[in-house]
Amino acid sequence: MKKPLSIWMLITLFILGFFALFVIYPLILILYQSVVNPENGSLTLAYFIKFLERKYYWSTLVNSFAVTIVSTFVAALIGLPMAYVLRSIKVPGSKYLNILIVISYLSPPFIGAYAWIQLLGRNGFFTKLFNGLLGTHFDGIYGFAGIVLVFSLQSFPLIYMYVSGALKNLDNSLNEAAESLGCTAFQRVRQIILPLVMPSLLAGSLLVFMRVFSDFGTPMLIGEGFRTFPVLIYTQFMGEVSTDDHFAASLCVIVIVITLLLFFMQRFLAKRYAYSMTALKPMQAEPAQGSQKFFAYLFVYGIAFIAMLPQLTVIFTSFLETAGGAVYTGNFSLMNYMNTLFAKDNNSILNTYLFGLVAIVVVVVMGILISYLTVRKPSLLTGILDTLTMFPYIIPGSVLGIALLSGFNSGLLVLSGTALIMIISLTIRRMPYTIRSSTAIISQISPSVEEAAISLGASEMTSFRKIMVPMMLPGVMAGAIMSWITLISELSSSIILYTSSTSTLTVAIYAEVIRSNFGNAAAYSTILTLTSILSLLLFFRLSKSQDISV
Repeated sequence: MKKPLSIWMLITLFILGFFALFVIYPLILILYQSVVNPENGSLTLAYFIKFLERKYYWSTLVNSFAVTIVSTFVAALIGLPMAYVLRSIKVPGSKYLNILIVISYLSPPFIGAYAWIQLLGRNGFFTKLFNGLLGTHFDGIYGFAGIVLVFSLQSFPLIYMYVSGALKNLDNSLNEAAESLGCTAFQRVRQIILPLVMPSLLAGSLLVFMRVFSDFGTPMLIGEGFRTFPVLIYTQFMGEVSTDDHFAASLCVIVIVITLLLFFMQRFLAKRYAYSMTALKPMQAEPAQGSQKFFAYLFVYGIAFIAMLPQLTVIFTSFLETAGGAVYTGNFSLMNYMNTLFAKDNNSILNTYLFGLVAIVVVVVMGILISYLTVRKPSLLTGILDTLTMFPYIIPGSVLGIALLSGFNSGLLVLSGTALIMIISLTIRRMPYTIRSSTAIISQISPSVEEAAISLGASEMTSFRKIMVPMMLPGVMAGAIMSWITLISELSSSIILYTSSTSTLTVAIYAEVIRSNFGNAAAYSTILTLTSILSLLLFFRLSKSQDISV
């Protein structure tokens, strides 16, 4: 007799079907559109040839690589010493500095772009100050320099978290041995500490590279004539003048190939340079003296302040009265909040929390099931499932949004313009955070706990529900909060999928900035920032940790 399908096999097949429908099918459709002639249905490479033949198109890819490489390098130059200083030197308020650094990372990059326009744009505060005092004609930070500035300050916390986690596991006896052999502090850092944290530095740098390369909002707001690849994809699919869905599909295929190569490179480097170290004597922060103390404090406080400057700017300007939305009168007022919180037919705030809560419930349930299946029920199907769940994390949000819109704009299942497609997009985009945290928790729970329950008469599902889930829940909820913070900050896919009735906070902020309603944009941004801060504080409480390190 054939063995009946177990409940776990049915769950695996259901989740595989979910990802096949909402990830694989839309991506295959995009691939098909990129190589088919819409007039006669024949296969063609004309769209890829068009991209390669015209400098206007392929130069955007060069621009994206230039911005990404420089931003990643600058982020590493900031994040690496930041992690080392805070791990090796006692800095007053280091716990709060860590929170500020993480907050600066979790806020949407395009909010940073908008804030720096307020500070260093053509009519920005610092622009007017410098031009008035120095007699210069600084014309703002638009273009390459501005994009790099925003991305570097937004991305260095990721490098910081990776390197900080590596330093926490570093055995300081190696450092002391080198010191006893006469190595100077600089030699110890260069010859011992840097090589040991290099795998984490490379892993963090590649994640920064992938994040910056696929970001759409920042170059769209601050790039002006400097066009990047994600902006080109958006304008080809959603442009007001002329659009070409098939050409946009070919661009999506190109960016998918690039991001997949980067992902496999990251996996290869992680395995190639991974090492195991037990910190028998962990690095301890020690008091600094003299000039070392002065420069260490100046560096960490200065970087933290600059990183938080965009958030401080939007909070401050949200209380300034505006004339026509764009010109600040200098008077303090709650006008911007009145215009946003009590505006008619404005569901952006409610949609953000409603969509986010529904998505996070699905993320938690599916995240627990997927992580349990991959760890406790390893098989070919669960291995495929584990790989599929990472696809939405790798693929840029704008590409996923275009794929979902193309796949469900017609046919048997029409979801375009609905709240459901927004929730599905948010769910699959941010699920990997919860899956990874859940997987780590399950790996730490001995299988003997479940075996003992089963030996006492409990079924496998009862053991999972009454023993595993309660033991996993604190760690799972910590990962879910991180998913929530990134989920409510999602723009790249939402800007493709939203309608007037399904707009979210990030879409509303972007729309207000485009319309130069800076007061309203500041009010929306403040609401989003405060939500992220409160969520992060809840994360620290649930995880019982004082920092976030990877």
